[in-house]
Amino acid sequence: LVLELNQIIIPTYGTVPDQQNLHTPEWADFDDKPDSLFFSDGQRRIDFVLVYEDESKKMTHKRSDRKKQKRKRQVYESNLINNGLQLEATRSVLDEKLIFVKVHAPWEVLCMYAEVMHIKLPLQPNDLKTRDSAFNWFSRLFRVDENIIKPEQEFFTAPFQKELLSNFYIQDKDTFFNPATRSRIVHFILSRVEYATKNNVKKFGINKLLDTGIYKAAFPLHDSSFRHPSTDPNCPSERYLLYREWAHPKNIFKLQPLDFVRKYYGEKIGIYFAWLGFYTNMLIVAAVVGVGCFLYGCLTRDNCTWSQEVCDPKIGGNIIMCPQCDKVCTYWNLTITCESSKKLCIFDSFGTLVFAVFMGIWVTLFLEFWKRRQAELEYEWDTVEYLEQEEQVRPEYEARCTHVVMNEITQQEEHVPYTACEKCIRMTFCTSAVVFWILLIIASVIGIIVYRLSVFLVFSATLPQHISGTEAIRKYLTPQTATSVTASLISFIVIMVLNVIYEKVAILITDFELPRTQTDYENSLTTKMFLFQFVNYYSSCFYIAFFKGKFVGHPGNPVYWLGKYRNEECDPGGCLLELTTQLAIIVGGKAIWNNIQEVFLPWVKNLIGRYCAAARSEKVVPRWEQDYHLQPIGKLGLFYEYLEMVIQFGFVTLFVASFPLAPLLALINNMLEIRLDAWKLTTQFRRMVPQKAQDIGAWQPIMQGIAILAVVTNAMIIAFTSDMIPRLVYYWSFSVPPYGSHSSHTMKGYINSTLSVFNVSDFKNASEPFSPWFGNQTTCRQVYRDLRYPPGHQHQYEHNIYYWHVIAAKLAFIIVMEHVIYFVKFIISYIIPDVSQKTKSKVKREQYLTQKLLHENDLKVVKKTMGKIANNIIKGVDSTFRPKAE
Repeated sequence: LVLELNQIIIPTYGTVPDQQNLHTPEWADFDDKPDSLFFSDGQRRIDFVLVYEDESKKMTHKRSDRKKQKRKRQVYESNLINNGLQLEATRSVLDEKLIFVKVHAPWEVLCMYAEVMHIKLPLQPNDLKTRDSAFNWFSRLFRVDENIIKPEQEFFTAPFQKELLSNFYIQDKDTFFNPATRSRIVHFILSRVEYATKNNVKKFGINKLLDTGIYKAAFPLHDSSFRHPSTDPNCPSERYLLYREWAHPKNIFKLQPLDFVRKYYGEKIGIYFAWLGFYTNMLIVAAVVGVGCFLYGCLTRDNCTWSQEVCDPKIGGNIIMCPQCDKVCTYWNLTITCESSKKLCIFDSFGTLVFAVFMGIWVTLFLEFWKRRQAELEYEWDTVEYLEQEEQVRPEYEARCTHVVMNEITQQEEHVPYTACEKCIRMTFCTSAVVFWILLIIASVIGIIVYRLSVFLVFSATLPQHISGTEAIRKYLTPQTATSVTASLISFIVIMVLNVIYEKVAILITDFELPRTQTDYENSLTTKMFLFQFVNYYSSCFYIAFFKGKFVGHPGNPVYWLGKYRNEECDPGGCLLELTTQLAIIVGGKAIWNNIQEVFLPWVKNLIGRYCAAARSEKVVPRWEQDYHLQPIGKLGLFYEYLEMVIQFGFVTLFVASFPLAPLLALINNMLEIRLDAWKLTTQFRRMVPQKAQDIGAWQPIMQGIAILAVVTNAMIIAFTSDMIPRLVYYWSFSVPPYGSHSSHTMKGYINSTLSVFNVSDFKNASEPFSPWFGNQTTCRQVYRDLRYPPGHQHQYEHNIYYWHVIAAKLAFIIVMEHVIYFVKFIISYIIPDVSQKTKSKVKREQYLTQKLLHENDLKVVKKTMGKIANNIIKGVDSTFRPKAE
C-alpha cells in the first residue's frame, strides 16, 4: 500500500519553486443562500471547508512570520489543485478577517482515490430474502417511523476498480459517492498533500497546518440546520431528521436509526452507538434481576437475626466494644451500629450471592451476543475485510519511512520508519513510562490511605467535642463516616487531576511509538489510557474491599502501617457499606464531571458565540460559517465516550456484589447518555470526518478481561468482605453441638460468639485509651470478627477453631464459585457462534457475486482479446502460404 501511495500521490506533491506561478482558488461572493451546499455555480458540491485568517490582517505575528505562513498556505492550496481538487474562496460575512476555502472533488478524483483506498461500493441490490423475527411486531412499536426515515436499500458490494466501472450499480454519478464517502476521500487527500520541504524532510498534511495556526479549522459541512429542514429542495436535511427522530429527548424509549447514523456520520460513530445501545438493552435484564435481589433483601431484613441481636438492648446493649484507635478513642456500645446493620442486611443477603453468580453469566452472554451483532454490522456496513484491504497508513508513519527492509512474505524491499533495534528501544521507553505513571498512581493511593489513618485519629478526638447537635447528628457523623467521605472526595479530586496530566503523557508516548495505521494508534492509546484509568478509578475500591480491616491484629497487639499509623478497622458489619459509599462518590462525581465537560461547556461556548455573532450583525449567514462557530470535535474523537462506558461496565461487574442496584443506575444513565451524545453531535459540534471502523477496537479485549476478573472479585467480596460465609459456618456447624449449645440450627447467639473478648488490663501503654473505664466489666469486644480465644485460655488471643473453619469455607467457596461460573462461561462461548448462519450466507453470496461479476468479466475480455490475436495469427499464416501474384 505504501508503494501504491508513493506511485499515485507522492509525485504530485512537488515543492513549488518561488518563481513558479501558484494555482489559486477561485473567488466568489456569498449568494445569500444560507442552506446552500454548493459552489456559487450551484453545480459543484462542497465536500470540505478550510478556514484561515487573512495574513494581511493578522496583528499577532511578525511580518516575516505572516509571509511564511501565507507562502505555506498558498503552496498547499496549489498542490491541492494539482491533485485534482477544485477550490473556491469566500470571505466571511461576520468577520472580514476570515476566509472560507470550499473544496470539491470531481468524479475523476473520487474514482481514482476510491480505488486507492479500496472503498467498497454497490454491485447490485441484495437479493437474499430475510425472515422477520418472531418479535418483529413488538420491536416495530419502538422503531423510527419508516415514512420519515426510509430504510437503506441493501447492496452487494466490492472494492472499487475504475476499469470495471460498468459492473457497479451507478444510477447517478452525483449520488454514487454519498456525502460521507466524498468527505472521507477529500480528507485522505488533505492529510497527504505537501506544503514545504526543510532539510530534505517533507512537511505535509492538514493536521500540521491546523496545529501551527495556518488554518483555523477544517471540517465537512452539516447538510442543514437541526432546528428546521433545509430550504434547498435538493438537500435531504438528514441532520434535521437525526435530531428530530434520534437526538431529541422524546425518543428516549425508541430504537436508534443506526443505518441512518452510519450513513451521515460514518461507521466509526455508528458502531459506537450500536454498541452503547446493545449494552443498554442487555442492562435491562441485569437491572430487573438486581432490583429483585434488592427487594428480596428489603423483605427479609426484618428476619435478620444477627441485626436484631445488635439492636437488642439486652444483647447488643450489653456488649462494650474496644476503642478503634490508640489513646484518643474511647469505648463504645454495639447498639450504635444498629442502623448500619439493618442497611447491611439488605445487601449482605442470599440474594446478593445469587445476583453475583447471575452477573458472571450475564457478562458472558453480553459479550458473545455482541460479537454476533458486530459481525452483522461488519457485513451490512462493508467493513468485513476493512483492516486487511482498506485502511491506509498514517501520514506521520509515511513521512518517517526512511529505512529499507526486506519483506519476508513478498521478498521485496519496503520502507519502514525504524530498524528492529530502534523499535525495541522505543517500546522499552514507552513501557517504562507507562509503568512509572501507574506506580505514581499507586503512590497517590498509598497517600490517601495514610491520610485515612492519620485523620481518623483527629476526627476521633475532635468530633465528640465539637458536635453539640442532636443525637441524630451524632449517630450519622461518626469518625468513620467523616474519614470515609473526606477520603473519597480527596481521592476523586486526585483522580481527576491525574487524568488531565496522564492524557497528555499517553498521547506523547503513543506518538513516539509511531503506530502504522490509525487503528493501531487508537488501540495503543486505548490500552495505555485504560491501564491508567483502571488503577486510578478502581484502586481505592480494591483497597476497601480486600485490604481494609484484614490485617489489624487485636487490641493488645495492633498492626501499624509504616510503623506509625494503626491499620484501619471495618465496622462490626464489615466494609460493604463503605465500599458502596466509595462507589457512589466516584461514579456519581465522574458522571457529573463528564456531563459538565461534554455537554454543558460546549453548549455555553456555542451560546456565547451565537450571542456575539447576533450582536455584530443581522446578516444572512452561510452554512459553512454557521458550522465554523460550532465546537470542534477533539482529536481523540469518541475515546472518552468509550472510556466512560467501559469504566462504568467495570463498576457494574467488578463490584456488583456490594451494590445490586448498580445495573439499574447504569441503565438509567445510559438511556440518557445515548440521547445526550446524539444531541451533542447533532447540535453542538461540527460534523466529524466520517471514518471506517470494523469493530470497537481494543475495548473488546478489555471488556473480556474485566469479565474474567469480575468473577474473581465478586467471589472474594462475598467470601472476605461480606459476612455471609461466617454466618453460614455458624448456622450449620457452630450453633449446634459439639461447638454450640442450641438443639437445632439457628442464628441466635451469632453476635456473641463472633466478637472476640479482650481483657482491658492487657492494653499496652501505647494503645491504652485516655478515657476511664466505666462499670464493673473488665473486658471489651473486638470491633471486627477476628474469632480468637478469650483471655485466660491457654492459647489466649490466638485464632480459634471457628476461624480456621471460616477460612477453609471461604477458600472452598471461591474455588467452587469461580469454577462453576467459568465452566458455564465456557459452555456459553462454545454454544453461541460469533457469526450467525444468516450473516455467513450473506458473506458467501457477496463473494460469489464479486467473483462472477468482476473476475468472469475479466476472463471474457481476455478471451475476446485472445480471439483477435488468434485471428490475426491465422490471417498472417494464410498470407504466408498464399501464392505470390505474378
